[in-house]
Amino acid sequence: MFCYILRLRYFAVGVFTTLPHQQNLLGLLKYEIESLLLSLNEPLFRAQQVYEAIYRHGLSNFANITTISKKLRSTLDEHFLIDYPKIDQVQQASDGVRKYRFVAMDGQAFESVYIPEVVKVGRVTNTLCISSQTGCSLECKFCFTASLKHYRNLSVAEIIGQVFAVSHDLAANCTTKKPIENTRVTNVVFMGMGEPLLNYDNVLAAVKLLIDADGMNFSNRRVTVSTAGIVPRIYDLGRAVQTQFAISLNATTDEVRSQIMPINKKWPLNELIAALRAYPLSPRRRLTVEYVMLGGVNDSLADAHRLINLLSFIPVKINLLPLNAHPRTSLHPPSMEQVLKFQKVLRDASMNTIIRSARGQDIAAACGQLGENDPK
Repeated sequence: MFCYILRLRYFAVGVFTTLPHQQNLLGLLKYEIESLLLSLNEPLFRAQQVYEAIYRHGLSNFANITTISKKLRSTLDEHFLIDYPKIDQVQQASDGVRKYRFVAMDGQAFESVYIPEVVKVGRVTNTLCISSQTGCSLECKFCFTASLKHYRNLSVAEIIGQVFAVSHDLAANCTTKKPIENTRVTNVVFMGMGEPLLNYDNVLAAVKLLIDADGMNFSNRRVTVSTAGIVPRIYDLGRAVQTQFAISLNATTDEVRSQIMPINKKWPLNELIAALRAYPLSPRRRLTVEYVMLGGVNDSLADAHRLINLLSFIPVKINLLPLNAHPRTSLHPPSMEQVLKFQKVLRDASMNTIIRSARGQDIAAACGQLGENDPK
């Protein structure tokens, strides 16, 4: 019987097709695979080969790892597997956005959204918006996902497995030569279902795998973690890893923010802004501020001026997102005229401000709509 020096969080939840005597290697960090291979009396360089095969090359069948011996392949195949979350449904929007629904063995569903975009001639950005939880517990009043019951955190394998599963699907099913459908995921954002910083350990491990040069090899400028404001974890994340960071702010007073985002009652704006000011940024990097615009709630020009004051001396770029309608909110988006006026106030104060157009609305894939097709 093998003795594995592995963290419990990876193997505690049997959510895949794993047989009782098999463990999923997907989601293990490099040192954990090293511990596993050492327990098999294999040298450390074998662990490096297995690690790179799983993460850099995206192999999910041990037989295809030709850098290791047939004997080791057979041993690994007998006791382990490399298992991605299973795609239950794929929908494609008229604008090229694809939404993926995954269903785990415990019946819980989560979604990813693939967003292809031609940034400029010759440059394509293909962003994958991934989930960190099934549902969400934060109860933000403008978000459909928040109306779903918070079922559980996703495992590391379920988080990064979304990237692999979607990438394989795109390679197999998007064969057109149009740049907008280039099948390589270039950016990953933790802006899907759930609050990433409430699943901190697994999200942090997933980020490390994504940006590891020997692993999935994403630039840390192309991985973004977003939060609604879990203040202690903002400090932890800043100390632990360097990546892009986004805050879902959405209001300029505690009164309004507490009404639309109950998490503000626990960590009000003064604590949140202090955490943003302390967040470590390398030169020329900026925090991203997401501001969902709600008609008659947070869209006044007074709000715009307060937003300028709140964010003063913090290097930020601001994304204005007019509310994406869904059946479980009484809130509504402001007029585009008001959105443009709001943007002008910010730009006149030299704040980098972009109005984000909704993508994938016809399949409920836009921000705040995920989970809409989930019967639960």
